[in-house]
Amino acid sequence: MAQALRAEPRSELDGISVSIRDPTLAYGVVEVLGDLKLDVNEGEFLVLLGDSGCGKSTLLNCIAGLQPATKGQIFISGQNVTWAEPSERGIGMVFQSYALYPQMTVEGNMSFGLKNARVPRDEIAPRIARAASALQLEPLLKRKPAALSGGQRQRVAIDRTLVRDVDVSLFDEPLSNLNAKLRAELRVELKRLHQNLGNTMIYVTHDHIEAMTLADRIAIMRGGKIQQLATADDIYRRRANLYVAGFIGSPPMNLLPGRLDGNIFHGPLEADVTGYDFTGRLRAVLGIRPEHVRTGDAAAALPIRAEARVEVVEPMGADTPVWTRLGDTPFRVRLDGEDRVRAGQVLVHRLRPRQPVAVRRRHRDADLRLCHGEDDETVPATLFGPLRHALCRCDPPSWRARL
Repeated sequence: MAQALRAEPRSELDGISVSIRDPTLAYGVVEVLGDLKLDVNEGEFLVLLGDSGCGKSTLLNCIAGLQPATKGQIFISGQNVTWAEPSERGIGMVFQSYALYPQMTVEGNMSFGLKNARVPRDEIAPRIARAASALQLEPLLKRKPAALSGGQRQRVAIDRTLVRDVDVSLFDEPLSNLNAKLRAELRVELKRLHQNLGNTMIYVTHDHIEAMTLADRIAIMRGGKIQQLATADDIYRRRANLYVAGFIGSPPMNLLPGRLDGNIFHGPLEADVTGYDFTGRLRAVLGIRPEHVRTGDAAAALPIRAEARVEVVEPMGADTPVWTRLGDTPFRVRLDGEDRVRAGQVLVHRLRPRQPVAVRRRHRDADLRLCHGEDDETVPATLFGPLRHALCRCDPPSWRARL
C-alpha cells in the first residue's frame, strides 16, 4: 500500500489539495468518465454541477475510492491514492441519504468513526463539542435519529464528517432530500462553515442555484467531461459553449437560431450586431438572458423591438418569470414583481446592444471559440454591454479550438 500512497514532487502539487489526472471509467462500451484534468486548490469549495447521468457522482466516488477508475491518477494532499482504500485517503463523505445508525444517539454517530480510528478517548469529546457547536447541534446530542427532523439529520451527517478533521470533505447532493426552506438554510450554514474552517470541500449537485451560491469554482459536467471550470461570475458572463449558456440561469438563456447577413442577425427577432468578430452570411445563434429584456414605457427608446405572446406567468413575489413565444420560438423573460401581465397578452420586448468589449482574435487561441459537431457548440467571448447577448457562429469551421 506504500506504493499507492507514493508522494508526488511538491513542485507539481504545491497549493493543490486534490489533483485528478485523466481518469477513465467505463461499463462495457459505455464510457461514464472521459479523460479530464482537475486540480482543486487547498481550502477551495469546488462544485461539480450537471444533469443526472453526467458523471459528477461517479467522479466523486472515484475521488473517495468507492469506484476505481479504469486508468488515470488521483492525488490527495500530495499523495498518490489511486489504488488506496477509502479509509486511507484522508477524506470524509456526506451522502444524499443521511446514513445514520438508528440505534445510536447523535453523539454516538459522531464518535463512532473516531473510535474505529482509535482516536484517544480524551480527544473525542472536545472534537464532538467543536463540531456540534459549528452546526448548532449541542441540544440534540442525546437524541436518536428517529427524533430528529430531516434538516437535523443532515446536519448530523455533515458533522460526523467534520469531527474526523479530514483534509478533504466530499458531499454527494446532501440537500436534495430536503424541502426548499431547509435547503436554503443549510446552504447558508455550509457556506459559513467553509469560511470558518477553510478546508477543502468538493460538492456534487444538479441545482445550479446551489452551485452558484456555494462555490469558489464550478466544474460543469456533461457526458463524463468537464465543459467549463470557472467562478460562478465567469460562467454566467463568459460561458464556454452553448450547453453551458443554456444550462446556467433561472430561467435559462434564450438561444435564438438564425442567420447573419452582414452585420444583421435575422431570426425570431432582428438585431444589428455590428462590432462582432465575424460577419457575412452565416448560421448563428443569438443568446439573450431573460433578466436582460426590458418592457414597458421605460424601454420604449431602446432600438431592438420584438412582440411576443405570453403563454405562462409564474409570480414569485420579487420577480416574475414569464414564458412567451416569438413566432414559433419560446422566449423567456424575467420581469419585476410589480409588473402585471397575463396569459394571452402581447408583450413588446426591447433590447439595447452596444459595442462588444475586449475583442481580440488569434488563430487557434481566439476569444471567439469555434468548434464543430452535432451540437454546433460555439461561443465567443465578445458580449453586448449591459444586456450581454452572446452571438454564436454555427457554421462548421475547419478546425476545433481547445476550450
